[in-house]
Amino acid sequence: MAICDTCGNDYDKPLIVTRGDVSGTFDSFECAAHALAPACAHCGCRILGHGVESERAIYCCANCARTAGEDALADRA
Repeated sequence: MAICDTCGNDYDKPLIVTRGDVSGTFDSFECAAHALAPACAHCGCRILGHGVESERAIYCCANCARTAGEDALADRA
């Protein structure tokens, strides 16, 4: 059994996920995403796809980037 780093659940089929030099033990992909996925610099939601990135921050979408003052980013090329 292993304890999930996010929710504390004691689970017999844990996931060990490593991102760069950060590693964790989780009972689900949901808990792993909550702990490891970057958060949008504007709205705070977890970014599970590519998002859009400037030199200063990463955003979940171009709308959040524009709202934060990033005029050059777009969702599609």
